[in-house]
Amino acid sequence: MRITGISTHVVGTPWRNLTYVQVHTDEGLTGVGETRMLGHTDALIGYLREAEANHILGSDPFAVEDLVRRMKYGDFGRAGEIVMSGIAVIEMACWDIKGKALGVPVWQLLGGKVTNKVKAYANGWYTTERTPEAYHKAAQAVMERGYKALKIDPFGTGHFELDHEQSLYAVSLIEAVRDAIGPEAELMLEMHGRFSPATAVRLAKELAPFKPAWLEEPVPPENLKALEKVAAKVDMPVATGERIHDRIEFRELFESQAVDIIQPDVGHIGGIWETRKLAATAETHYVLVAPHNVGGPVLTAASLQVGFTAPNFKILEHFNDFADAEIKKVVKGAPQVNPEDGCFHLSDAPGLGVELDVDAAAEFPQQQARFDLWAEGWEQRKPKGTK
Repeated sequence: MRITGISTHVVGTPWRNLTYVQVHTDEGLTGVGETRMLGHTDALIGYLREAEANHILGSDPFAVEDLVRRMKYGDFGRAGEIVMSGIAVIEMACWDIKGKALGVPVWQLLGGKVTNKVKAYANGWYTTERTPEAYHKAAQAVMERGYKALKIDPFGTGHFELDHEQSLYAVSLIEAVRDAIGPEAELMLEMHGRFSPATAVRLAKELAPFKPAWLEEPVPPENLKALEKVAAKVDMPVATGERIHDRIEFRELFESQAVDIIQPDVGHIGGIWETRKLAATAETHYVLVAPHNVGGPVLTAASLQVGFTAPNFKILEHFNDFADAEIKKVVKGAPQVNPEDGCFHLSDAPGLGVELDVDAAAEFPQQQARFDLWAEGWEQRKPKGTK
């Protein structure tokens, strides 16, 4: 079997463009991959056009390791977010083809299942007015859908510092959310790399009474020493990793012991197998895995293949029940959170278990998507100029 070509389809919303890539073969099988770029969608498509000619055409889709290595190292330049995301969409499509050809789900090809379900946590649910009352109501709605966990960034446009008044307001938002979800649900606290170490530590201590399940990206991701400073002073798990695009770059993070939960994005770190390798390394450091997942149903399905096979897989992020939920219809067989237990359940469908509906995808043309975490009202995911 050989790859005969690829086709790209961008599903657009005002705040995110989702790039779907189909990989076609000479035996009629087609696989699909997905990633979500922040402001680099056209760059990704441009890269894939060159990579198709240089590396992809004529390749054996079963030889995933060989194709990934050629795409990553065959152009000599160091692979960054765009290249690793391009590798990811092709890689997961090849796994999809391989599973379909053999009639088994991808998780079976990764060593088999270690669990029948993966817990989900909700994100994108707080696209409301930024008040305790509105957040309380929105958080209750999340629980009513069966979720047992959710995540929130309550810090507005905070950057390095957060003054006393803003800090008190952030605390009031978290207090309202905890009251809405009860004591047993997991509440993930997101900082989006906003703060200096001192500010992150202070806020973590002020919010500790509400029992955050983790403290995510408390400081910008470039300075590992700053993260170590925070980790040494807070009494809660620290999570990070969504902006690291090569599993090799996690080495220093593991060695520092500054992180308890890593958050690779399957769509940015080279795909399913790269993430599974990273999870195995994390296991040797007693670190849990909870992938960043702001993509649509294909990226969710790809992340779940790792989740069903990795003993140290904690939980999976899920946006698609809340922010622009209508895009779920572009994929047939989209993974669903079971309302009885708040989990994704194991699927035996071959490959990734999903199919891109090209006609449905065409109903959501690419947009000039914009997501600015420093802009007032960013949490509503309605960029300036949209309604």
